[in-house]
Amino acid sequence: MSISLFDLKGKIALVTGSTHGLGMAMAIGLGKAGATIIVNGNSSQEKIDTALVAYKAEGINAFGYKFNVTDEDQVKAAVKSIEAEVGTIDILVNNAGIIKRTPLEDMEVSDFREVVDVDLVSPFIVSKHVVKGMIARKEGKIINICSMMSELGRSTVGAYAAAKGGLKMLTQNMATEWAKHNIQINGIGPGYFATTQTAPIRVEGHPFNDFIVNRTPAAKWGDPSDLSGAAIFLSSKASDFVNGHILYVDGGILATIGKPSNEN
Repeated sequence: MSISLFDLKGKIALVTGSTHGLGMAMAIGLGKAGATIIVNGNSSQEKIDTALVAYKAEGINAFGYKFNVTDEDQVKAAVKSIEAEVGTIDILVNNAGIIKRTPLEDMEVSDFREVVDVDLVSPFIVSKHVVKGMIARKEGKIINICSMMSELGRSTVGAYAAAKGGLKMLTQNMATEWAKHNIQINGIGPGYFATTQTAPIRVEGHPFNDFIVNRTPAAKWGDPSDLSGAAIFLSSKASDFVNGHILYVDGGILATIGKPSNEN
């Protein structure tokens, strides 16, 4: 019984921005739990095709769809195609996101708007078009990928923090409006993870590496696979009465103000 609560066999999961990184890690977790994965990206079809090879090497049934999550017409057409060609979307993970590290006083308004458009507006757009089928079926799971910046600020990431803080509240409002349809809408807030993007700074002696290791109670960077359990839980029957919750997978960073400089 306990294992069946997490079984995703027969489910179809659309994961935006799932050609690499944390999006791919979560999608692989869902696929290994039995879900069919809809891989999304927008940079190139070649990147999607390469990702599909990686998914299939893991024994995961996956299909690729290239569309821009900030373009409502493209999203609407893609959702229609997915449902006609693969099946109804049972699970949506709004993972696509960008960050631009610029002090707020130097940031161009166009850059600020782009970050908010991708990180906050696109989850609204994609959810709007996916949730209609979920409402009709009276069942569905939506996971918005938030951030520790949904709770905390950091220098040079003002636009990202504004968008992720907004995404936390959007998640709660989606739950407020859609929970009555037996749809669970929650978020995952990743901490700092060991990815190819962070590899150059994940070396002993690098100031940021030392900061993360010392700031995190678990005293290490997260492994991308650490997100799989959270994604599976929030996609499965095990979370059927969990709604409007942000699950932080951060090694304990948000639990503490940090340790004194003289403490080992």
